[in-house]
Formats: sequence, structure tokens, C-alpha cells
Amino acid sequence: MEKIFFTRKIQLKIDSEDPDYKSHVFRTLYDWRYICFKASNLIFTHHFVQQQIKEIIYLTDEVKVKLANIKVDQDGILATSRMNTSYQILARNFKGSIPMHIMSSLNSTLVSTFNTNLISYITGEKTLPNFKKDLPIPFKGTDVKSLIAADGGHIFHFKLFDIPFKTYLGKDFSDKKNLLHRLVKKEIKLCTSSFVLEKGKIFMMAVFESENQVHLLNENIIAEASLSLDYPIMLTIGKTRYTIGNKEEFLHKRLSIQAAIQRKQNAMSFMNNQTKKRFKENTIENLRDAEKRYVIQKQHVYSKRLIDLCLKNQAATLLLVDQQEKEAQASQDPFLLRNWGYFGLKQKIERKAAGAGITVIVE
Repeated sequence: MEKIFFTRKIQLKIDSEDPDYKSHVFRTLYDWRYICFKASNLIFTHHFVQQQIKEIIYLTDEVKVKLANIKVDQDGILATSRMNTSYQILARNFKGSIPMHIMSSLNSTLVSTFNTNLISYITGEKTLPNFKKDLPIPFKGTDVKSLIAADGGHIFHFKLFDIPFKTYLGKDFSDKKNLLHRLVKKEIKLCTSSFVLEKGKIFMMAVFESENQVHLLNENIIAEASLSLDYPIMLTIGKTRYTIGNKEEFLHKRLSIQAAIQRKQNAMSFMNNQTKKRFKENTIENLRDAEKRYVIQKQHVYSKRLIDLCLKNQAATLLLVDQQEKEAQASQDPFLLRNWGYFGLKQKIERKAAGAGITVIVE
């Protein structure tokens, strides 16, 4: 059966009432993140240098350059596998300062990324990434220990590298709680995931693996969806028509956030430079982030409703009517291009449809 992978962002809190211990854990996590930053640049540098050795034309003809383990290939110039070369560098530099499972996860992820984009790096279509200091801290799914549900199944406790954590799901209108319950029952698997530290908060970017559910679909039933201005999605299946969302629901809050940003920007003209900078970094950036989160959340809600209706009606094919024409029109209209988000909504529809086994055709 086909495997599917999906990611959920889950807020974590340190499971302790001791403020000194919490401060120590935060300092430790920030130290680990800085080590991951240095290690990421080391990994890419070493693998790029290894690749470029073959391009050094001034080596003598007797020198045979083959990036392979000499124990496996007599022409190889490496004392170990390419994957292990960078891991040995990480172990030499950082062992004892950070759990090596983090370094192993980071190494395997980045080496895989490097190999995937190798041709683009060689041809110059892509440049080597310059990693930033706020990058995620990876870990293996098996590093999560003693996961249990508490407080009526609303809070989940676990240990990660001997640090006690608990989840904070808030109102949780999503499926995070259900996924964590399934993880406790071992119905799904936690794959290599990561920590993200944002403004004094800890988030887990949890990557789950599950078997793709088999839905009973009828090849003769075709659903037609239209992404319009009056309604985010209009769906027709047979003689039945559904409307998902409406213009006021989608645009009202987004436009109100934009108006708030404009008011704050106007107020900045009366501030000194230091206050302007602080005001922009805090208030205005927070509003922009809120707008992005709102749009993404709405697109997820609308696309999920669409796929649920297709499954309910057993539609095996989803036809996005006149979508290419609408995207071309939106590219010429600043208001639509800025506010309607056709591309993001279409992308989420295609992703959810693929997970449900529904074929998407874009006209």
C-alpha cells in the first residue's frame, strides 16, 4: 500500500515548573541550533569540495579520482562512504556538545538534498545554500520516548533527548490531536522531524507517515470545480452544486489586516529611527505573519471541504474549470494577484486530491 507523508506544526512546552530548569533547556536548544547552523555549512562545503576534486585539471594523469570508499573500489580516494565523510567531520567537531542523533539526521537530510540538486550546482542553475542561524533542529522519530496522553487526551507528554516536553494544542480545530492519539497507538509512524524556535516558543515540525487510505471512487463520476471571485470554490457534481466559502468571509479579515498595516505604516512617519525599527520588526511584521497564516489556514479549510465532498460523492476525477484563464486574468489584476491566492489554493487542492487518489485535471 502507498505511503503518504504529512507535516504538522505542534507547539511544545517544557514539562517542568522549575524556571531555572526551563531557562537551562532554552539555552541548550539555542546552543544546539547554533551548532546545526555551523554543521550545515560544513556538510555542504565538504561535499562540494569532494565533487570539485574531479575538476582539478592540473593533477597528474596517474592520479585516479573516484569519490568512493577505497575498501569497496580500488580506484576510490575516500577512506569511508561519502555520507560518512561529513558525519566524521561533525563527530570530530561537535561530539559531546550535541546529541549525535541530531547530527546524523542533519547529515543524512542535507547530503540527500545536495545529491538531488547536484546537477543544478554544477551547471550554475543553483547556488549552494547559505544556511541561517534560525534553521530547524532535526531529530529522528525514534528519539521521541514515553509518549502518553493526559488530561482527557488533550495534552501529550514525552521525552526527547531526556528533556521532558508536553504539547500545547490550544483549541486545535485541526487533526493534530487525532494524529497524536494514533501515534500513541502506533497506528502511524513519526519520521525524521525537527524543532523550530520562534520568538521564545518551541514548535515541533512533526512528519508523520501513514498508509494511504483506499477510497471507493467511481471512474464515471467527474466533479467540476471553479475557483471564482464571488466564492472561493464552486463545485458541481452531477446535478448538485456546492459553494465553499464566500467572498466576504475570505476577504474581510485579510483586508482588515492590510488596513491595520497601512495605519501602522502611516504612524511611523512621526517616530524616530530607533522606534521605527522596533515598531516595524514587532508590530508590522506580526500583522504580516498573521495575514499569511490566515490565508494558508483558509486555503487548507476550503481545499479539505472540496476533497471531502468529492469523496462523499465518490468522484474519481476533479476538473478545475477555466483555471488557466483565471490565473492569467489574475496576473493582470493587482487586487486579485495580491488577495485571492489562486495558485496556493490550487496547489493545496492537488496535494489533498493526490492523497485521496483523485485525479485532478486543470483546464
